[in-house]
Amino acid sequence: MGKRRQLKNEERVGPQRLTTALPLGQGASMSARIFQRPKNAMQSGKAHTDEWVLEFTPAEPRKADPLMGWAGSGDTQAQVQLKFPTLAAAQAYATKKGFGATLIPTPPKTLKLQAYADNFR
Repeated sequence: MGKRRQLKNEERVGPQRLTTALPLGQGASMSARIFQRPKNAMQSGKAHTDEWVLEFTPAEPRKADPLMGWAGSGDTQAQVQLKFPTLAAAQAYATKKGFGATLIPTPPKTLKLQAYADNFR
């Protein structure tokens, strides 16, 4: 067999596929939402309701796939959810990385107190 020639990155990948990856916070301005996870309506437990979630807002709208009809998008940042123990930690991360974060306040918890006899009135 003959000698094998080592290919450069431009030859291996092709110039049309070559992209540069920017670190978070650089390039297009990214925005995120910070919220506290609500209680699961289907269960009585309150697991994971004390942690704060930071998720990125979608950069492009979702569109239907022509073959299957599923809604999808090319935005991979919409799949990222970061969990933090406190609100301050989530806000500190957002400011450190340099993207704007919108705080979504936790709605107040209301209890509907009623007696069993109220079901028969």
